Amino acid sequence: MARPRKFDEDRVMRSVRDEFWDKGYAATSLEDLLRVSGLGKGSLYGAFGDKHRLFLRVLRDYDNANLLMLRERLESATRAIDLVREFVLSPASDPTGAVARRGCLLANSNAELATRSPDVAVEARRSYDAITEILTEALERAQREGDLAPDVNPAEMARTTLVTQLGLIAFGRTGTDVDTLTEAAQSALARLLPSPTQ
Repeated sequence: MARPRKFDEDRVMRSVRDEFWDKGYAATSLEDLLRVSGLGKGSLYGAFGDKHRLFLRVLRDYDNANLLMLRERLESATRAIDLVREFVLSPASDPTGAVARRGCLLANSNAELATRSPDVAVEARRSYDAITEILTEALERAQREGDLAPDVNPAEMARTTLVTQLGLIAFGRTGTDVDTLTEAAQSALARLLPSPTQ
């Protein structure tokens, strides 16, 4: 009979996630993971598997949390178009620039690993497909609410919106100042989301 775990799994996962997020996969050592988790090697690997399996678990949990947050934001939004604007502007949401410089764990991991780790590429596609689906629903609702031109194809615009946000994330990672990043995001939004009167 397996012994019950004597550690806070959520805390361990958050600390491990942040280490991977701040350093990247390759630069995060086993020693780093043991230090931030507070676990011994046997406990860490016994609970979560090797470094790669642990990373995939962290990435999947991160993606699922973001998808849930995006879905809940859409469901609570007074106007769906606000969710889309918020999504594009999110890389510039922190006036200190720290969020922009840190980037997105999924985007960072995809850039680092997708060409040599098929399971990371699969996870990225899964998450990006789900984001696109939520954005499509938001844009369809925006049309019904009269905030988006009726001739816009919501599915095509959802993909373009995601690609735009990913570009802004990459731009922000370079240390671009928040004002410049915000200006770029607002300029993109003005072209992406024509109002019915334009």
